[in-house]
Amino acid sequence: MYSVLFVCTANICRSPMAMGLMQNKVRDSINEWRIESAGTWAINGEPAAINTIKVLEERGIDINSHRSRLVTLDMIRQFKLILTMERGHKEALQVEFPAYAGNVLLLSELVDGFFDVHDPIGGPLENFQETAKEIEQILSDGYEKISNLSRESSTQSLV
Repeated sequence: MYSVLFVCTANICRSPMAMGLMQNKVRDSINEWRIESAGTWAINGEPAAINTIKVLEERGIDINSHRSRLVTLDMIRQFKLILTMERGHKEALQVEFPAYAGNVLLLSELVDGFFDVHDPIGGPLENFQETAKEIEQILSDGYEKISNLSRESSTQSLV
């Protein structure tokens, strides 16, 4: 079984976008995966941003049932790999949950980068499309690394 949690700020744009894109990427083996999302400052129960829904619908992905949720220790314990959108998210999770700090990576680290994924909130649809394209590229280029690091039986260090 593979398990990956995507984390952004409010859990209405980037992390549900990454979750939907990753679920779509592994759709042929989805039963082997647990892919979810949460936010560091999320208000529980909010729907995904309308433009997040739109850019995923353009790709045939439906996240209309998504509801935001705040990341918790119980949640962190359930995932082998936690991927954050920004350096600040990574740092916050590592400080708040030090026992699981080694499971937390910045999404861009999957492609040997160390950059934040831009938050499109408040911007036009084009900004959401650019963010989706960037996340899609990282998930594609970093897929093997995601698979290796998110495997429950893996003892490989994430860093």
